[in-house]
Amino acid sequence: MFSGSIPALATPFRNGSFDEAAFRKLVDWQIEHGASGLVPCGTTGEASTLSNAEHHRVIEVCIEQAAGRVPVIAGCGSNDTMNACLHMNFARKAGAAAGLCVAPYYNRPSQAGLIAHFSYLAENCGLPIVLYNVPSRTVTDIEDDTVIELVTKYPDTIIAIKDASGDLSRVADHRMGIGREFCQLSGNDELWLPHAAAGGKGAISVTANVAPALCAEFHEAITAYDLKRARELNDRLFPLHYAMFSDASPAPVKYALSRVHDWFAPDVRLPLCNASEASRKAVDDALEHAGLI
Repeated sequence: MFSGSIPALATPFRNGSFDEAAFRKLVDWQIEHGASGLVPCGTTGEASTLSNAEHHRVIEVCIEQAAGRVPVIAGCGSNDTMNACLHMNFARKAGAAAGLCVAPYYNRPSQAGLIAHFSYLAENCGLPIVLYNVPSRTVTDIEDDTVIELVTKYPDTIIAIKDASGDLSRVADHRMGIGREFCQLSGNDELWLPHAAAGGKGAISVTANVAPALCAEFHEAITAYDLKRARELNDRLFPLHYAMFSDASPAPVKYALSRVHDWFAPDVRLPLCNASEASRKAVDDALEHAGLI
């Protein structure tokens, strides 16, 4: 099962196209510095502005470059169930360990619609599913009872959840309704510590893009019950967690990566813009605080 520091990888662009060489370097750097898994084509990976061909190529390159060293949880979400299934089937054939499936956005399905959507994926795609609940972006909330119903119905297929709801009570609700071993991953870096204390197994992290070693060490301190060290690392990382969202994500994290690596360009795709001057300052200050520049 998944655990630890799992970066939600940014997708590098150069001259408007997927920069495959930079992405391969990013994958290697993440694994070499402690990532326990990788998530391509999530929110941070700008999946919403990738064509299907690009989306699949990013997944394929990530799996190829990881070469079995860590599991790859491929971003497969869509507000079109059939397109999500297309992504899931491609990711399965490419060798992904699971598909990260966000709640369908924009069309705002009911809880019954969510159950039907995820049930279709579970029954027709042959790839384990990590639910992804981020109502601040999707508007639709995968409610606790819905998660419990889906996991109870498909215990061997719906194997984990990335929870970016910001509601820490859900960790206990899921543990009580599903079981203590159900894999819960934080989707909010700033809540990683209390989420872990409540029973979480790790985080699918934005900050880990630029601070993989620190995030891996942070998780190790948590699992060793070294609260003093975990707090020290949390304090060191905390400004960075907020700086990553000082402008529309993933512009700040791409700027941060460009400060750490000369081979990573800060470019994002429209309708996003590159990080503002204020955001760049926040990122620079946070990188200095963390000792990364």
